[in-house]
Amino acid sequence: MQYAISILLSGVSLGGQYALIAIGYTMVYGILRLINFAHGDVFMVAGLMMVYLSASISPLAALPLVVILTALLGFVIERAAYKPLRSAPRMSVMISAIGVSYLLQNLATYVTGGLPQMYPDLPFLSKSVNILGAPTKWVTVVTPFLVVILVIALTQLIHHTKIGMAMRAVAKDFETSQLMGIKINSVISITFIIGSLLAGLGSALYFTNYQSIVPLSGALPGLRAFVAAVFGGIGSIPGAVVGAFLIGISETIIKGSSWSVFSDAFTFALLIVILVVKPTGLFGEKVTDKV
Repeated sequence: MQYAISILLSGVSLGGQYALIAIGYTMVYGILRLINFAHGDVFMVAGLMMVYLSASISPLAALPLVVILTALLGFVIERAAYKPLRSAPRMSVMISAIGVSYLLQNLATYVTGGLPQMYPDLPFLSKSVNILGAPTKWVTVVTPFLVVILVIALTQLIHHTKIGMAMRAVAKDFETSQLMGIKINSVISITFIIGSLLAGLGSALYFTNYQSIVPLSGALPGLRAFVAAVFGGIGSIPGAVVGAFLIGISETIIKGSSWSVFSDAFTFALLIVILVVKPTGLFGEKVTDKV
């Protein structure tokens, strides 16, 4: 019983961490119809920034600084790599995203020498706690509640503010929104900032459990978060969150069994089944292309 509770808690926590990354994928896709392949690497860079900043200041003081710097990194990437290609073919933007991903990985390799870096212990989050007799860390307990609070706040932002209205308009019809006077570049930049900020928070939660960071540490979590976004219906924030929790729980259950070697395969097999049954994902809406 304690083992089952421990597996469930770990799955919910991991799903919440994937959710914070998946929201960035789904928001950018909803507005630009772009898969930001560099998003997982932004998540990894946030972890490395925390490692190096905490060597000079306390981890508690470094955490908000890392989140701000990660949001700034997302803004710089959008302005430098994506904005100049706004009117270019979509394939060009996708290649640019892949290029940014490799650039961040290579920069991380240069800075770290390719050696694993140990993430610092965060006050409170790294401490142990017993839940119904199952030992775990406080980060496991905090993650799902934090994700719910952030998703509610993000939903309120999107549905009850001017910038949120502009985001919804741009996601619905990019060209018409531009003609109506909406500042497209500002909306896109804010979208990247929000997505990167959430990835920065997600990195703090994720690397508290998985403390070793290498330049490729963002690749697999980023890929799983992308799968979660597609699974739930890419472009839908609730869908991304639900998909992330389902994948996190499924992955943890498989890893806790004798079939652990198939944990990644199961995730993608589940995605294939969902896409065959419902190509738009669980919460995605069918869109008719205009001729």
